[in-house]
Amino acid sequence: MQTLLEGLRQAIVLILALDPELIQITLLSLRVSLTALVIAGILGIPFGSALALKKFPGRRGMLNIIYTLMGLPPVLAGLLVYLLLTSQGPFGRYQLLFTPTAMIIAQVVLAFPIVTGLTVRSVQSQRQEVYDTAVTLGASRRQAAWAIIRESRIGIIGALTTALGRVIAEVGAVMMVGGNIHGFTRVMTTSIVLETRMGNDARAIAIGLILLAIASILIMIINLIEKRSFQYATIIQIT
Repeated sequence: MQTLLEGLRQAIVLILALDPELIQITLLSLRVSLTALVIAGILGIPFGSALALKKFPGRRGMLNIIYTLMGLPPVLAGLLVYLLLTSQGPFGRYQLLFTPTAMIIAQVVLAFPIVTGLTVRSVQSQRQEVYDTAVTLGASRRQAAWAIIRESRIGIIGALTTALGRVIAEVGAVMMVGGNIHGFTRVMTTSIVLETRMGNDARAIAIGLILLAIASILIMIINLIEKRSFQYATIIQIT
């Protein structure tokens, strides 16, 4: 209990003092995780929508792969990216290993299946009802498909929230491909591991509390967007 209280005290001190190292690792953490989330969203939302709306050979097998990868162990994702980016790997010539870019790639590998799989579930839950309504009102197939995606936006936002929670707390994969290099690839999660190994439990707790606060703020922002989207959808239905 005393260690926890000391960690809370140090967290307050670090924030009020605008600790340069803390600011650097916090900004890098946000840049890596939010960039990975945006890329996963850009790729996963259209792909998930297509899997939900279209039927084609191999679709069921592809869905099974996506659902399996939703539970992909982070260290396995890190190992995969490491093997691809190492000097003996197919992308070794780009020298991306132990850089923030490698960390972003690893987090995209983790976030993409989550965004895709949950988008599929969300769109499928709306598909038939919204499609029938849209066609009845004279919409084309493309317009009906777009209407389904729009009605699924709350579930899609939920998919992004889940993916963000997965990547912002990730440590195994980013440490494996980033190397936890001071001033370059050290993020908040890897800093917690380092401080704990060095016996600086209070500082590790302080960084953890700050990470928790940042993650909570980001989730609250996304939930606020989701709430406003739900309110907008309710108004549209009433009118």
